[in-house]
Amino acid sequence: MGHGRYFAHHDSLPILRHRLGDDIDVHGFDYGEPLSVDHALNDAPVVTLHSAGHVLGSAQVRIQNTEGVTVITGDFKIEADPSCAAFELVPCDQLITEATFAMPIYRWPPIESVVADIVAWWRHCAERGKTAVLCAYAFGKAQRILAELLRYAEASGEPLPAPVVLQHGAMEVLTELYRAAGIAMYPTLAAKDAEVVAGQLVLAPPSASGSTWMKRFRKPEVGFCSGWMQVRGNRRRRGYDRGFIISDHADWPQLMQLIDGSGASAVFPTHGNTDILVRYLRERGRACEPLATAFSDEE
Repeated sequence: MGHGRYFAHHDSLPILRHRLGDDIDVHGFDYGEPLSVDHALNDAPVVTLHSAGHVLGSAQVRIQNTEGVTVITGDFKIEADPSCAAFELVPCDQLITEATFAMPIYRWPPIESVVADIVAWWRHCAERGKTAVLCAYAFGKAQRILAELLRYAEASGEPLPAPVVLQHGAMEVLTELYRAAGIAMYPTLAAKDAEVVAGQLVLAPPSASGSTWMKRFRKPEVGFCSGWMQVRGNRRRRGYDRGFIISDHADWPQLMQLIDGSGASAVFPTHGNTDILVRYLRERGRACEPLATAFSDEE
């Protein structure tokens, strides 16, 4: 399965080839550069990519034709992130947006306070002779955490509990691709190559939690980084010791910022809590219809 041709931002090309294979037909573009899309239409649409602020190379798609401008956000966030380009607000007539966390309860705390909580938890584990295992998605979330840890260490001027973070094998190539793209991150070492001692921070995908892979760590305490940790019961149901609210998706205030700032007269939310968003926008007089897709999000 796959597509015959891919169009993406230049930063995405190594990641796409890593995940889909070196033989894919992929074409790289800068943000704002018109795509060379083959078509047989007389009123040729102008298609450009614009930063979505989701992960490295993520892009919104802007399509302009004689009937106006449509923007498809894909996964996005407006919150600042040192591991990818900043989100660009693109004015449009029609807006197709994700709705992963489209409920008013989802409001992310400042990232600086969450990273400080992670470091404090890491220190507390080290003081008790435990290993802090932090579960995060291997693409995007893990690299953001590493970038935020470096920024925290530089801003605080205090050494973190260990000079390197250990990472699961599922993250190694992706982290190196981020480094090759110029993203500064805290030093890492492959968990399989490291001597396992107490006081380390280990990044691992959620699938590693409860697996035999975890047995090599001394008295592990397991945390999870996700927007779902906003709801207290989610951490308990998933069996994690700690939950940290870090998401690569927009929360409710960011969704409102996008919708109001875009100037769109019609909004089409997709995959997520679309019903709540549709009802909210309709009550305020904005045209809104849910858009069903065959895809779901790893969050």
